[in-house]
Amino acid sequence: MIRFDDVSVTYDGAAEPTVQGVDFEVPEGELVLLAGPSGVGKSTLLGTVSGLVPHFTGGTLRGRVTVAGRDTRTHKPRELADVVGTVGQDPLSHFVTDVVEDELAYGMESLGLAPDVMRRRVEETLDLLGLADLRHRPIATLSGGQQQRVAIGSVLTPHPRVLVLDEPTSALDPAAAEEVLAVLQRLVHDLGTTVLLAEHRLERVIQYADQVALLPAPGTPPILGIPAEVMAVSPVYPPVVALGRLADWTPLPLTVRDARRRATDLRAQLSERDSNALKGRGELRDQPQRIRSRPPSAPPELLGATHRRWFRRSSTPTSAYAADVQALTVTRDHIRALHHIDLTVTPGETIALMGRNGAGKSTLLNTLVGLAEPSAGSVHVGGAIPHRTPPRDLVRRVGLVPQEPRDLLYANTVGDECTAADADAGATPGTCRTLVSELLPGIQDDTHPRDLSEGQRLTLALAVVLTARPPLLLLDEPTRGLDYAAKARLVALLRELAAQGHAIVLATHDVELTAELAHRVILLAEGEVIADGPTAEVVVSSPSFAPQVTKILAPQRWLTVAQVKEALA
Repeated sequence: MIRFDDVSVTYDGAAEPTVQGVDFEVPEGELVLLAGPSGVGKSTLLGTVSGLVPHFTGGTLRGRVTVAGRDTRTHKPRELADVVGTVGQDPLSHFVTDVVEDELAYGMESLGLAPDVMRRRVEETLDLLGLADLRHRPIATLSGGQQQRVAIGSVLTPHPRVLVLDEPTSALDPAAAEEVLAVLQRLVHDLGTTVLLAEHRLERVIQYADQVALLPAPGTPPILGIPAEVMAVSPVYPPVVALGRLADWTPLPLTVRDARRRATDLRAQLSERDSNALKGRGELRDQPQRIRSRPPSAPPELLGATHRRWFRRSSTPTSAYAADVQALTVTRDHIRALHHIDLTVTPGETIALMGRNGAGKSTLLNTLVGLAEPSAGSVHVGGAIPHRTPPRDLVRRVGLVPQEPRDLLYANTVGDECTAADADAGATPGTCRTLVSELLPGIQDDTHPRDLSEGQRLTLALAVVLTARPPLLLLDEPTRGLDYAAKARLVALLRELAAQGHAIVLATHDVELTAELAHRVILLAEGEVIADGPTAEVVVSSPSFAPQVTKILAPQRWLTVAQVKEALA
């Protein structure tokens, strides 16, 4: 169905090809996962299938890409629209209408389908993606994850033979991601649709792939094979594979179920070592599965204070908190986004806001940074009221890295962004550039932000915000588009900031990030807090938000591969 014949792509002004020596075939009716570190050219390769590369992006395409027999060099994107449906990393760039239902119908209107066919397919897609309750909603009022589902639905309604998806679950909560992947499975198995997708959250998709095409490094030919074989040599791999490598399991498991079947001996080994450690400390033997409820780097003095807060509000003055929220209610466009939220954040604390798409996580962050005004209740950040504080003063109290980094990036080069960030924050020249070098090794000053991948742009935006060293740092889906290595660098940086006394609040669907980083988890639903407690207690008790290691080693309460490795050592 899709054939790459010795394909290479070189963008204008680039010294080296972004992708080179790509030569493989995607058979009809298979789901092929495109994997690899950030910046190796996955999005570029996907763009060659739809014709966006080079017809829209420019550059030079050498070799040949054919889709259903059509050569993408001679067929422009509009001439491939009836065969290929494409969803990129940024769903907002796809929308041409204002309302969900209209967006689902637009692609079929362009192809001239009959009204009765259009109506039936719209209804089917609304049900498939759980969008029926949102059919009349303006797209601008949806959460990022809801917009992602609408973008996927808009390319499903024309019934294309090939689907090309770039990070399709990056903005989705775990349950919504499972729904989308289940839809893709039905399309592949029942309708013979061919799916080529790139995804960094391999723990979500690896078990569904028929084959994996691994791009190990920029300009390096891909490695194609069955998932277990490719994961054995891949520089990027999910926690279930990391645990399999640690335990020396062969072949490597790809699912929690397969790993649980092999984990009996590992669980026994961990239980014995944990029991011996507890006895050595003179603790009770009937507590062999007790595990730390914070990352290893959490300040010990913070833990007790944090736990006490869940039982009673401290008498600490508001100005001593990084953030203090009392009885907060926010109504936007006649929709109650938040209701009666009580929250305090102390210096050095890392909090993960979790919950399904549309639960109110982004609204809470926007309220803390003054972008949304409370309808009732109060919000104080470092003693100031965010929506009444001038931006120049607020930037030194709180910084937000939004889901869409383009909201912060406006200069023509990375170097110009860093210079502007230093000036805005009153920081020493070179401060932002140093952060960029730590988080994005190899990125040149003259690179335009639009030429970065989604994850790289997000990391650049983080460096811009961190330049002001705000006491309170807010991050909205900070690992969207990041590979595992980039995520590890981010975790290390955020841990260092927390150790220095910065408070961190992140809204995320990334359960693995939460397990690695957060001291405390707050679950939101319908704008209300439904759970608030130590990470281990909240995520372990939630089937949706438990990390892979927790599911594999249950009933023992381990969160990460690093914890297991430390225990075995």
